Amino acid sequence: MRYRSYNLHTFRKIPEVQKHLSPEEQFEIEVVGTVLPFKVNNYLIERIDWKNPKEDPIFRLAFPQREMLRPNHFEEVATLLKRGAPKSEIKKVANRIRKKLNPHPAGQEHNIPEVDGQKLVGAQHKYRETLLFFPKQGQTCHAYCTFCFRWPQFVGIDQLKFAMKEVELLIEYLRRHPEITDLLFTGGDPMIMGAKLLRAYIEPILEENLPNLQTIRIGSKALAFWPYRFVEDSDSEELLGLFREIVERGYHLAFMAHYNHPKEMEGEVAEKAIENIRKTGAVIRTQSPLLAHINDAPEIWAEMWQRQVKLGMVPYYMFVARDTGAQHYFGVPLERAWEIFRDAYKQVSGLARTVKGPSMSAIPGKVRILGVTEIGGEKYFLLDFLQGRKPDWVGRPFLAKYNPKALWLDDLKPAFGERFFFEEELEQL
Repeated sequence: MRYRSYNLHTFRKIPEVQKHLSPEEQFEIEVVGTVLPFKVNNYLIERIDWKNPKEDPIFRLAFPQREMLRPNHFEEVATLLKRGAPKSEIKKVANRIRKKLNPHPAGQEHNIPEVDGQKLVGAQHKYRETLLFFPKQGQTCHAYCTFCFRWPQFVGIDQLKFAMKEVELLIEYLRRHPEITDLLFTGGDPMIMGAKLLRAYIEPILEENLPNLQTIRIGSKALAFWPYRFVEDSDSEELLGLFREIVERGYHLAFMAHYNHPKEMEGEVAEKAIENIRKTGAVIRTQSPLLAHINDAPEIWAEMWQRQVKLGMVPYYMFVARDTGAQHYFGVPLERAWEIFRDAYKQVSGLARTVKGPSMSAIPGKVRILGVTEIGGEKYFLLDFLQGRKPDWVGRPFLAKYNPKALWLDDLKPAFGERFFFEEELEQL
């Protein structure tokens, strides 16, 4: 299949959109897409049930929904579009709204490392063992997830982007930080890059033969949004060959696949892509946020984990939808998130219980919800750290006051005293 994409300016040309979405529904997509990024491709379009698109998970994953904007923001943008306001005026309003949507969740701007006073603006070092790298040419995707927490990468606000072109500083940083064992290529989506370009980033790192570097991770949505990347694209074999070379040189290659619904794994090409990656020696680990309107049911997660194991993948993370963008639309209360995780976890065998969660990637680290418990007749949240800005926090359970409406760590208060155990150290860090 030849790749074709559609954006805010061309989506109305999609025959299925013309046939199955009313002019009003198309306008709603335009309004939301003016603020939040919108991009879809022909592979996803073919997989949507156009007889009932509003209830189809692929449609909800790719096409903006009216409720993703607060009513006042929606009406403000809609009014501008209806009166044909100048693009500059629309852009100004859109940027003002974007800045209210917490474009840097979890304090990402605080994770930027330095070498001799020079910031590596295309890298993040939050956890001791893992460095994130954002290759400049990988700062887009085959399609955009409507819930994406890195949406600022795609809306044209330069100061909200993370991207780095040169790899020399990255290698120097890895050399000076022997505690780093894992390098994660992320974006955007590194799989948007051609094989030769990806090799230009990876080969210098391999040739450096850094003794501390053990694992190379690639975070990608391509298995779900464009599996042809690993099957019949013009450089698919070259790409898979690069994967094999990484493994043959003694590195663990972890392909971090983003799946949000079992439907994304259906079909011959989807299964073939998984098979081809696994044949290179790479291990595919899967992760997804818990999303209202898409996968907020335990049966969906149990089916997803079971199918992933059957296809040879390793369930890895269930995340809580981050406090950014359309969190009010996609967010699930923390108590309900734990209930969904637990009910799904009970339905699967031990091979699928490699999954961890539900986890919030918050400023102090990855905070897991262990459950809701009672002490002296009072209900509390029980939490711990799966990862922390300070490694000593990992695995330490702590309690928070029960709040049935809580969607994020910031909505929780310490159960005892005025502060959580980590807050004072966090301020010092």
